[in-house]
Amino acid sequence: MPPQPPQPPQPPQPPQPQVRKNIVRFLKSFLGIIRILQILFGAGLWVTIAANKYEGSIHFVLFVAVLFWLLTLALFFLTLLDKQDLVPVLGGDRWLLTNLAHDVAAAALYVPAIGVMIYKTDRNSYCNLEQYKHLCLYKVYLAAAVFACLGCLAYLVSAIYGGCRKCRGEQTVM
Repeated sequence: MPPQPPQPPQPPQPPQPQVRKNIVRFLKSFLGIIRILQILFGAGLWVTIAANKYEGSIHFVLFVAVLFWLLTLALFFLTLLDKQDLVPVLGGDRWLLTNLAHDVAAAALYVPAIGVMIYKTDRNSYCNLEQYKHLCLYKVYLAAAVFACLGCLAYLVSAIYGGCRKCRGEQTVM
């Protein structure tokens, strides 16, 4: 076997753009991970409800789920793209406080939403029998209650984390 000629050295890789580094850094951060969880749990909640028949107080749960899902998406993408300085009044040095206020408000409104879902689940527990042949929303309400609890927990953890960072005097989210 003839010897192979030496390979020419590979040119050095160009450095990653700063935007890509910020995106990767945010996605690996605690806040990035918790925001993704909030988005997933919120989407799970409102999709579970919206895909089935709902009435009455479930409208409040749907309102809370969709409102905070959209707000969390906005906060997530503004922070991901490092564009929080473009938000008038709430951006810049106030961005951490804005995130904290959002998380506290979300956790506070998710608590009554959980109560509504638990109440509705309990009210429909009678139809959780194999012999029951009519439309039964018990499992739907139970799944929605679980998503609401997980979402509330994610917002609560994020609020505590943001509050601790604010108390230490930090100004930036990342």
